Amino acid sequence: MNRVLAAAFLLIAPLATNFGAGSDERRTFLGEIADSQCALNVHSLTRSHQEMLQSKSMGGSSTSCAEYCVKYLGGDFVLASKRDVFRLDDQNAASKFAGRRVKVVGTLQQNTHTIRVSSIDADEQK
Repeated sequence: MNRVLAAAFLLIAPLATNFGAGSDERRTFLGEIADSQCALNVHSLTRSHQEMLQSKSMGGSSTSCAEYCVKYLGGDFVLASKRDVFRLDDQNAASKFAGRRVKVVGTLQQNTHTIRVSSIDADEQK
């Protein structure tokens, strides 16, 4: 019985260690560099900067809102893409595009929903 369990473990263990780890395949992600509070509904009902911009409490643009929330409210820059929000491992690169639409090239870590950023460029398409 122990041999059967050991054999089963040896067959399953490699799958378990790779489950959710993501792949090494680089992909392109499109979206807006936002702050985690707005994108994850911490202080926004619409998953956007809309309420903060209307109240003028966080500045007058998506850029100023995202920068304020990261600097003063402990947020992180994230990629907000339709209904998905991806964490970004390179906060310095993301900060240069706060509030703007971008193309992020990188690999997705499925288990943490984090993109390992290779590059971030402005997305000129609307």
